[in-house]
Amino acid sequence: MASSTALICETQAWKDLKGHVEDINKTHLRDLMSDAHRCESMMLLEFEGLLLDYSRQRATVETMDKLLNLAKAAQLSEKISRMFNGEHINSTENRSVLHVALRAPKDAVIKADGKNVVPEVWNVLDKIKDFSEKIRSGSWVGATGKPLKDVIAIGIGGSFLGPLFVHTALQTDPEAAECAKGRQLRFLANIDPVDVARNINGLNPETTLVVVVSKTFTTAETMLNARTLREWITTALGAPAVAKHMVAVSTNLALVEKFGIDPNNAFAFWDWVGGRYSVCSAVGVLPLSLQYGFSVVEKFLKGASSIDQHFQSTPFEKNIPVLLGLLSVWNVSFLGYPARAILPYSQALEKFAPHIQQVSMESNGKGVSIDGLPLPFETGEIDFGEPGTNGQHSFYQLIHQGRVIPCDFIGTVKSQQPVYLEGEVVSNHDELMSNFFAQPDALAYGKTPEQLQKENVSENLIPHKTFSGNRPSLSLLLPELSAYNVGQLLAIYEHRVAVQGFVWGINSFDQWGVELGKVLATQVRKQLHSSRTQGTAPEGFNYSTTTLLKRYLETSSEPKM
Repeated sequence: MASSTALICETQAWKDLKGHVEDINKTHLRDLMSDAHRCESMMLLEFEGLLLDYSRQRATVETMDKLLNLAKAAQLSEKISRMFNGEHINSTENRSVLHVALRAPKDAVIKADGKNVVPEVWNVLDKIKDFSEKIRSGSWVGATGKPLKDVIAIGIGGSFLGPLFVHTALQTDPEAAECAKGRQLRFLANIDPVDVARNINGLNPETTLVVVVSKTFTTAETMLNARTLREWITTALGAPAVAKHMVAVSTNLALVEKFGIDPNNAFAFWDWVGGRYSVCSAVGVLPLSLQYGFSVVEKFLKGASSIDQHFQSTPFEKNIPVLLGLLSVWNVSFLGYPARAILPYSQALEKFAPHIQQVSMESNGKGVSIDGLPLPFETGEIDFGEPGTNGQHSFYQLIHQGRVIPCDFIGTVKSQQPVYLEGEVVSNHDELMSNFFAQPDALAYGKTPEQLQKENVSENLIPHKTFSGNRPSLSLLLPELSAYNVGQLLAIYEHRVAVQGFVWGINSFDQWGVELGKVLATQVRKQLHSSRTQGTAPEGFNYSTTTLLKRYLETSSEPKM
């Protein structure tokens, strides 16, 4: 548990920031951006060619000093050290939080309960490397002797969103794409049978390998989908084919074997790996290595590790995840902005926002402190996003002239797939990046009625064409979107979320909020089974749910069991 039951909002540092809001409200980003010293001296950070520009945040040098004081009051440095030292900072589940160990170098020492876990991590990584090379080389074949060139990974939540993000980001990376030639990787998450149909469409069971990702091998959605694909395989190839066509990422070897999967083909991960932080474990590394080869995925792990080391060792005033986390706290708890838009100007990052949505909202969507005290302030953000320029034609209207939503703009210097057309003013990537550079300024500066009058805009249209500006954003510019850079981007956001939770004094590593709906769904499942097999009418539910259940059962086309 935390060493003190005091809430962070009771500290002088928090109260100083509350008082400082009045000063910030008297300023406009137009004025802040005209201060060249402010922008040059404290708003630009670079690490390994990755550039962070947070000059368009509604913050001054004084704001940043006060936020750093808040970090001290929250004992942020000590909390980061406790995480890296393997202490049980996930106190409600009595667990360490060590996703950093998943990408640590072989010679690193990171302990959980007094034991260095890095050798165990690398034992699994080496096993994945060996297995994936056998599959990719064709030395491991399916039940009919054909190579397994297609992979379906079954998982949900963190077992799906993180690996899908990385897979989507690597698909068009030249090196990764070359390594993936002739192979397919698909992800099955939803128990909606439509998702199953889409995943197996066009695939041949003879050439398909299924990876079942479930730590306990009891996750309801995952195991139903696993049984469905087992049926698909055994119907075509017979029951013995399961051992050749299905493998597991799990720690429950007894249930793995009972399912029909050879326990030798089960890849472990640990209690100190939270689901939404598990993409660097076998959860992500196995399916990604099967698609791209272990050497590509290892670069991804090294990129994440580089940010881990930066996060652990860099002074806070130059520490990218720390500053991002502090600015998010500033925006949410002091300026009162409840949402954040994640706007990658890269189609390859189209699945980044959905993944960070889970990492952030499942981690920091809490209403009590780590000691169980009700919080008198808001935590967490409503995260959403879409790649530019698609988002510009979707929801940018709201962020320019409606609600104020802080924005993260993410761009790359080099395109994964550059196109240069003769006669065009700029390349396709330059056209994309023109918007990346323009949108933050449009949000910051806006457009005044006076400017519109000088442009001879009709008086009746001036209110409609006025942009208030003063809308905060930050920009991350990556040198390229290689596997290494994808790993860096992931780790930046993981640690940013942790910083927010550490400052707010909450547990960012449990997720009790997902449990209640599951419990109620169990009751509904029993009722549906009883109604379909015995014809019993729904009972024990409120009027609304009973009415809906009756209508569902009356009109459902599901066959009686």
